[in-house]
Amino acid sequence: MLRSSSPHNHVVLYSSSFLPSLVSSRFSSSSSKDNLETSSPPMTACIDTCRTTKPQISHDDESGFRYMNYYRNRVSQPPPPPSFNNNNQIQSLHTTTRPLIEDLDRESEIDDVWAKIREEAKSDIEREPIVSGYYQASIVSQRSLEAALANTLSVKLSNLNLPSNTLFDLFIGVLEENPKIVESVKQDLLAVKERDPACISYVHCFLHFKGFLACQAHRIAHELWTQDRKILALLIQNRVSEAFAVDFHPGARIGTGILLDHATAIVIGETAVVGNNVSILHNVTLGGTGKQCGDRHPKIGDGVLIGAGTCILGNIVIGEGAKIGAGSVVLKDVPPRTTAVGNPARLLGGKDNPKKHDKIPGLTMDQTSHISEWSDYVI
Repeated sequence: MLRSSSPHNHVVLYSSSFLPSLVSSRFSSSSSKDNLETSSPPMTACIDTCRTTKPQISHDDESGFRYMNYYRNRVSQPPPPPSFNNNNQIQSLHTTTRPLIEDLDRESEIDDVWAKIREEAKSDIEREPIVSGYYQASIVSQRSLEAALANTLSVKLSNLNLPSNTLFDLFIGVLEENPKIVESVKQDLLAVKERDPACISYVHCFLHFKGFLACQAHRIAHELWTQDRKILALLIQNRVSEAFAVDFHPGARIGTGILLDHATAIVIGETAVVGNNVSILHNVTLGGTGKQCGDRHPKIGDGVLIGAGTCILGNIVIGEGAKIGAGSVVLKDVPPRTTAVGNPARLLGGKDNPKKHDKIPGLTMDQTSHISEWSDYVI
């Protein structure tokens, strides 16, 4: 039995036996925050084209590294992205206040993402009536993106001793009190849709991509962790690890526009920091090197691409726009816009004069351009 989430009417829906039996219908009224702090617009790297096939206007900074202003000042925008130098200190990205036409298009797409999810869900129901009950309960009957996400996570992370209603109340409370988390959810949805060719729709990602869902569960757990509600934060971490095979410590700080492609066996330690527009493939570890206490995990800059099977260990910095090849073991800092490959990892071009690229690998998802220059071994 599935219950509608309408705040006025509780309509009982019956669906086939494969559907979850516990779907929460309890909603608290949306709370809002006045006087939210605003910040200067962060800058994010762009590529010439994206999967939406819309051309993207870019401008050059002094180094030739190209950025596009993905966000404009508004009340609910995320904080500026972290960027790191070789001394493990956060520094600001190159920014500009010059508005771009494409900014408005992208911002509109972000604002409309919930409407797009509902439209896609209704279209899928028409094409495949067998999913009607599932989609009605998960998307169509939900009154907001926050409610739909809280419902989906609560169903997937519940068990016999941890009812979905209990988790739903916890999740919806955190989401409605933290609009910045919801903005990050939207950015992650766009990131998956644009960078992962296997993603056929927003609703497909929202309901079925465990990397996306694990990342959103982590955002909730991290908020609880910062509120010193560590027992609940660790409980969510444990359930995410069991349900999705993804293990983020709730103390880790994660940026926006994150793609966890496939996501299985990704491990991120307590003091790790991941910047904006980072793409991480499966079986990646951002870990420590022993049982040291304190700040002991990697710091990943904006726009980084981390290939499958990679281990990045210790309190080191992976510079903005860097690329880490699949199967690499990284134990030292990687400069911005360079490629590191191997075990132990080596810089393409050598550490004294590493070759730099002008694209953002976290957005382009280019994992093979270094191969011809890395080795003369040909299969």
